[in-house]
Amino acid sequence: MELTGYGSPSPGHLDATFAALADPTRRAILARLASGEASVSELAEPFAMSQPAISKHLKVLERAGLISRGQDAQRRPRRLEAAPLAEATRWLEHYRQFWEENFQALDAVLEDLKEQEARRPTPRKRRKHP
Repeated sequence: MELTGYGSPSPGHLDATFAALADPTRRAILARLASGEASVSELAEPFAMSQPAISKHLKVLERAGLISRGQDAQRRPRRLEAAPLAEATRWLEHYRQFWEENFQALDAVLEDLKEQEARRPTPRKRRKHP
């Protein structure tokens, strides 16, 4: 089923981006690549998994367009591709604005309640007669 009419930016790309970002290993790989390109063995170093397992994660990231493969003599370094992340950020920004507006409205209601409470006369305490 394909949803239309909701202004989704290229839903297939967005789905692939979020699916790739759903895994903490892939997010860690992207974080590492944000500081510069790296080889598969360099990317695999901090993980307790086989190189074929890391390669599978890299393939998911490549299919989502989040990383690309270069060629440097014998090395095939991976590098971060930011465009899909920018697209996801634009999509999420709509919802951030939605929640910000809702929180501002809630703040206004709470401020009104505080003002009403401050204007309300405080009831006198009854003295007990012996």
